[in-house]
Amino acid sequence: MKSSEILTLKGMTVVSVQACQLSQSTQPGLWDSVLELTKSAQERNSDPLLWAVQLSSILNSAGTSLPSPELAHLLVSHICWANNVPITWKFLEKAVSGRIAPPMLVLALLSSRVIPNRRLYPAAYRLYMELLKRHTFSFTSEINGPNYQKIMKSIDDVLHLSQIFGLQVCEPGALVVEFIFSIVWQLLDASLDDEGLLELAPEKKSKWPTRSQDMDIDGQDSFNEKRTDRQEGLCKVNTVMAIEIIGDFFQNKVTSKILYLARRNMFSHWGSFIQRLRVLAANSTALRNSKHISPDALLQLTSDARIVLTRECKTSLQKQFHAVVASGSLISSAGQCHGVSWSALWLPIDMFLEDTMDDSQVVATSAVETLTGLVKALQAVNGTSWHNTFLGVWIAALRLVQRERDPSEGPVPRLDTCLCMLLSITPLAIVNIIEEEESTLIDEAGRSPTNLRKEKQISVKHRKDLISSLQLLGDYEGLLTVPQSLSLVANQAVAKAMMFVSGVTSGSGYLDCMSMNDLPMNSGNMRHLIVEACIARNLLDTSAYLWPGYVNGRSNQLPRSVPGPMPGWSSLMKGSPLTPPMINVLVSTPASSLAEIEKIYEIAVNGSDDEKISAAAILCGASLVRGWNIQEHTVFFITKLLSPPVPADYSGTDSHLIGYAPFLNVLLVGISSVDCVQIYSLHGLVPQLAGALMPICEVFGSCAPKVSCTLTTGEEISSHQVFSNAFNLLLRLWRFNHPPLEHVMGGDIPPVGSQLTPEYLLLVRNSQLANSGNTTKGPFKYRRPSRISSPSPEPIFMDSFPKLKLWYRQHQACIASALSGLVHGTPVHQVVDAVLNMMFRKMGRGGQPLTPTASGSSNSSGSGPEDASLRLKLPAWDILEAIPFVLDAALTACAHGRLSPRELATGLKDLSDFLPASLATIASYFSAEVTRGIWKPAFMNGTDWPSPAANLSMVEQQIKKVLAATGVDVPSLAAVGSSPATLPLPLAALVSLTITYKLDRATERLLTVVGPALNSLAAGCPWPCMPIIASLWAQKVKRWADYLIFSASRTVFHHKSDAVVQLLKSCFTSTLGLNSSPVSSNGGVGALLGHGFGSHYSGGMSPVAPGILYLRVHRDVRDVMFMTEVVLSLLMQSVRDIASCGLPKERLEKLKKTKYGMRYGQVSLAAAMTRVKLAASLGASIVWISGGLTLVQSLIKETLPSWFISVHGSEHEGTESEEMAAMLGGYALAYFAVLCGTFAWGVDLMSPASKRRPKVLGAHLEFLANALDGKISLGCVWGTWRAYVPALVTLMVGCTPAWIPEVDVEVLKRVSKGLRQWNEEELAIALLGLGGIHAMGAAAEVIVERG
Repeated sequence: MKSSEILTLKGMTVVSVQACQLSQSTQPGLWDSVLELTKSAQERNSDPLLWAVQLSSILNSAGTSLPSPELAHLLVSHICWANNVPITWKFLEKAVSGRIAPPMLVLALLSSRVIPNRRLYPAAYRLYMELLKRHTFSFTSEINGPNYQKIMKSIDDVLHLSQIFGLQVCEPGALVVEFIFSIVWQLLDASLDDEGLLELAPEKKSKWPTRSQDMDIDGQDSFNEKRTDRQEGLCKVNTVMAIEIIGDFFQNKVTSKILYLARRNMFSHWGSFIQRLRVLAANSTALRNSKHISPDALLQLTSDARIVLTRECKTSLQKQFHAVVASGSLISSAGQCHGVSWSALWLPIDMFLEDTMDDSQVVATSAVETLTGLVKALQAVNGTSWHNTFLGVWIAALRLVQRERDPSEGPVPRLDTCLCMLLSITPLAIVNIIEEEESTLIDEAGRSPTNLRKEKQISVKHRKDLISSLQLLGDYEGLLTVPQSLSLVANQAVAKAMMFVSGVTSGSGYLDCMSMNDLPMNSGNMRHLIVEACIARNLLDTSAYLWPGYVNGRSNQLPRSVPGPMPGWSSLMKGSPLTPPMINVLVSTPASSLAEIEKIYEIAVNGSDDEKISAAAILCGASLVRGWNIQEHTVFFITKLLSPPVPADYSGTDSHLIGYAPFLNVLLVGISSVDCVQIYSLHGLVPQLAGALMPICEVFGSCAPKVSCTLTTGEEISSHQVFSNAFNLLLRLWRFNHPPLEHVMGGDIPPVGSQLTPEYLLLVRNSQLANSGNTTKGPFKYRRPSRISSPSPEPIFMDSFPKLKLWYRQHQACIASALSGLVHGTPVHQVVDAVLNMMFRKMGRGGQPLTPTASGSSNSSGSGPEDASLRLKLPAWDILEAIPFVLDAALTACAHGRLSPRELATGLKDLSDFLPASLATIASYFSAEVTRGIWKPAFMNGTDWPSPAANLSMVEQQIKKVLAATGVDVPSLAAVGSSPATLPLPLAALVSLTITYKLDRATERLLTVVGPALNSLAAGCPWPCMPIIASLWAQKVKRWADYLIFSASRTVFHHKSDAVVQLLKSCFTSTLGLNSSPVSSNGGVGALLGHGFGSHYSGGMSPVAPGILYLRVHRDVRDVMFMTEVVLSLLMQSVRDIASCGLPKERLEKLKKTKYGMRYGQVSLAAAMTRVKLAASLGASIVWISGGLTLVQSLIKETLPSWFISVHGSEHEGTESEEMAAMLGGYALAYFAVLCGTFAWGVDLMSPASKRRPKVLGAHLEFLANALDGKISLGCVWGTWRAYVPALVTLMVGCTPAWIPEVDVEVLKRVSKGLRQWNEEELAIALLGLGGIHAMGAAAEVIVERG
């Protein structure tokens, strides 16, 4: 037997004897014995393995749990510093490697002892770092060991981690992160101190002890005497080694991920750490001398741009899919895929922009904010660069304008609204995006002076993306064609650039003085207008004029001299007074700068009465409609002017507003056009406008109609006129015409937007003003000039306007039930009589009374017209209160033959002429009466009532052409042709009233009030009421024929719920290019939204694109909640179609010969995934636009879980194509859910709706966790579920990381556990890693266990 074996056996015998003795001793005695054992072995220079075996046997016999924290303390204390000899370090290493002592605690103890004394004991520092290299990168046994929590608590006590980092979480996993971070930081500070660089750091004092506190006591001289050249050399080598170990920490698979957790969850500490690291990289000689790592490499390893948490896929199909996603070929291949273009990535933006053109809906929120959130969402989910994102936004906005280049006429928003979206809203949204991004990056970089250059680089980078997108936009010539009405403006933009390029200097009025003939002809395009808008927003500077190809002409094409000074904005700014010629120019020419519009505002506030009126007209002229660069300021100024302050010297008893009647009337008339109201809506100032209009209505509606004043033109302004203009405008700000149908359709969910009531508008207004002073972001950030104060932040409520509130209650009561309560002899009854006499004064005095006896009234008073006129010198509110009873009497008289239809229409016209505000009550009353169904039909025979027969058949044919692309059947009108058409009596009366108006600018304001109500009412009536009305109106106004026919076409979907489903199906098939229709064979945005429509196009009336139709009918869908199920079904059907025929047939046949069709590289999968993503994008857009936040939350919380639980049969289950369809279906649902969420909630915390996200998202992830735990049985195809969960989490991790910390940590842990069971370890770690500080510990433990 060998001597070593004998020694070992003897040693084991001794250990056994000692163990028997120690088993009966106390723990203090145990550690004394361990120390004696160690000292004895040290003296004998025993084999460390033998010592470790003896020690382990002793501890096991004593029942001590291993690894032992007490042993770690004992051994480190023994070494430092009385026994700092090689053999004791070998003992320590053997105890650590044998897991007798916990490695993490040993390293923590050593770092607190060795690092401060590294200069005195350089060899110990070297040995400490060797232990780090051997044992820092594997802690699995400790995390799974019995003393894990005790060990981490000891480490916290030794290094004071909780105190230094100040985290509220003290769980063991979080301490692991703090421990690793602290070790790296201590090495960094020690290295900086060794090279004398610590003084260069922003925080010169280290968080950790870098020098021993005892060194000064020992005396510096004695220390220097002990140092040798060898020690100096070892110190320098140690510094290099420490820096290399720092690099190892960032390179190691485990520790790099743990440090990433510190980066995400310990922001301030990480920022300080990185600043010190940059000092090291910039100044360290040791780092430059290292053979293993360079300064650039170290900075790259610690860069925020470095991707640490990635995901690995286990199944072959998932690997193929994620290879496609990772390569970015979803974007690059889009242009190659059949039926899909690159621009289809931005389809949701196209749909949103087109939806804002719908005049039936005025929204209370700013389109700037909505577009900002939408663009950020798509950029995140598409994973595109900001260059491509900005380009996509511009292309979508240009497509909107091009669809309206040659519009059909009608009372709907047209080109001016589109231009507002392109040249005002879109630039403001881009300003939002760039400033938010820059602010976020600057906050992350910190505010120290060393980061000023980085801030500038950030700013330049984002603007470079915008510049490059605008430069590339010049290649899209087809989209840049200027509408004829903009030629002058576009040519002026070119002339301005030409003068800059040629060095020609001229005053600001130079272009104003040039006529159309002076400008370069046909040289300007839409890009020139976009660039001017961006320059005005400080997004670009005038260097854009130097872009290649931006200016093709030369300055000699411009006249060197122009006629003498012409009155214009430049003259105004030089102090010229407002003369009639100048006023005309300023009204027709938009202001080009904020200073100019502020000048007019000041005149409107401080000028003479005539100047105020002129300034009001100027503000409401071209500056409002086409002053895109200052449009948000113009609408703000107008709104503020509608609430003039009380003059300081005012002492009257009436409201001070009475004296402003002419001024207010000019403003009210000036902003009443369809486009102006829509522009207000786009800028989010509808609530502010409503708050300004209500006091005007209250005051002027309470005044008798005496002449307020006479204008210089001789026109007289009465309180009734001012009231009617304000009241009609106010009513257009909410869907006052829709409630009747909602009340009678019991059980149905009101269409989206019906919540836009006066109370809601005031609530939003109060909220906006309350927040405007507290935040730098939101709807007022770019809208309020600093010199102009905001509107009064004082909240206002309906109770502040008792007359308006009374009318509104009556309005609602009239809708809900039949009239009652008119008592003879009351003031209301007297007003009813007077109004009836005024309306029907041309009838003989001997006629039968019109006042209904059922209401309790007696015979009419028989007053003559003069008496009626005198008696109607009443406040407008009093008249409005009586009008429902008047209408009831007139309609009853007509139904019983006491009043002819012509007399009824004439009387209604006289009433609306007398008080235009009565139109709203007329419309709402007749609408309510139609829904009650108590009136006999009116025969539209051309004798009693007007006849539609002359062009009804033509209307039918045109409707069929309009709907040709949808596959929806149009009910036949043949039966109508054989007998006179009929309408419900109230509807016949309403349409007869409307066609009595001559179409001019004044009456168009009135038709914009009654028109939507007429359309809404007719759409809800049986077919073919709307075609009949369209026929009648087309006879009167032929140029509106296209608009009327399109309106009639929309009503087909009101009567057939399956027609809406068919329309949605057409949207999917046309967008994806899955049908054979020549209109949509190419798919994409063009197939969905078309390129305009109307009979003026070649070939006559063309089919309307299905997307346009849906965007014009979705607000009237009765049961909007069913939309989620329909869209979900159509999405999955589209996925199956894509899986089976996602490519042209000839290529599909070839691909069938290879497994999963992958022979041709990634082409087929990329094509299929691109179309699947497009289908999900379309579905998400439809759900979000149809139902907003409510519908999206219902989808995620209820519809999707229900779908997964339900059973969905398949004819081809188990086949390769079905496996592909199942996988694609899972990815489609994941994209669908995430896109819906990003549209509704946003990708970050900027949107107010994000406050509702945690609850709904948490519920959905809890459903996932329950299903992964086996608590819920699923009915869907397993492959779909298997693809959905990882895809959803992947998208959340990669696209919406801000969502994850909002979810309960326990839910995240359960989902993570389920993913690990599917071998999705990396994804599980990434999910927990983004879960915030409370999930950090769990993430760290998973990282360590994964190894």
